[in-house]
Amino acid sequence: MTPHRNGSSEVSEFLLNCFVRYPSWQHGLSLPLTLLYVLAMGTNTILLITICREASLHQPMYYLLSLLSLLDMVLCLTVIPKVLAIFWFDLRSISFSTCFLQMYIMNCFFAMESCTFMVMAYDRYVAICHPLRYPSIINDQFVGKAAIFIVARNVLLTMPIPILSARLHYCGRNVIENCICANMSVSRLSCDDVTLNRLLQFAGGWTLLGSDLILIFLSYTLILRAVLRLKAEGAVAKALRTCGSHFILILFFSSVLLVFVLTHVAKKKVSTEVPALLNVLHHVIPAALNPIVYGVRTQEIKQGIQRLLRKGW
Repeated sequence: MTPHRNGSSEVSEFLLNCFVRYPSWQHGLSLPLTLLYVLAMGTNTILLITICREASLHQPMYYLLSLLSLLDMVLCLTVIPKVLAIFWFDLRSISFSTCFLQMYIMNCFFAMESCTFMVMAYDRYVAICHPLRYPSIINDQFVGKAAIFIVARNVLLTMPIPILSARLHYCGRNVIENCICANMSVSRLSCDDVTLNRLLQFAGGWTLLGSDLILIFLSYTLILRAVLRLKAEGAVAKALRTCGSHFILILFFSSVLLVFVLTHVAKKKVSTEVPALLNVLHHVIPAALNPIVYGVRTQEIKQGIQRLLRKGW
């Protein structure tokens, strides 16, 4: 800490209280968290290499899946190595600038992931509800424009939260009751009024994630209505199979988010360690499951991985 002109101290680094009151949690979580991290990084790397090398997978749907894998890997790298360093070596300190950089990356890439799911839902809607027009609507140009939109929207709209938090006056307390530099976990250490931070996080979160979830729900409602109208034998099963993997991932993404919100609403009845644990798991479990679900349920990806392994990379 550096001295401030009014006699208080200005914080130059924070300490992450990641289950320090529960050493058994640290010991118990370190192995499964390491395995999940290795699984997430390994499976996403295999998926990206497969899509890159297999010409048959050079299609819009798989390009979007590649983007999802990249986002998952960045989120994992932003959070999990630091958590494991705390578990293994008690390296709880994190510099002021690094903390707010982590906050920005988490907010930005999490919103990008939600937006990618929304674009993928639109892709499935066009594929099932307008199959004849699919090649003309969902093409490489569409993917390029969608990627620019996903990046630009979320890079710009998530920037105010970490900037506003970093401009607060931190005059003494520097222990974050969390494993990550979440906005409110950090902001509540400030000596300033953080009402604006709370409002901005609430408005930003529900504007970005809420609008994405509404559009995803609308897409799948239209898909379900179209599928139920199909009369041809086996058409319903085939249509549902084309978007089953995507729906499973969205369902998991949404359920984890819902559990996280509910624990914060009931924070007086729930230990502070529970939201911290959900924060960590939310950055690694979806990343580990996404490529596995697609690899198991999508025949083209499964065959591509098999060919890749037979060639020896």
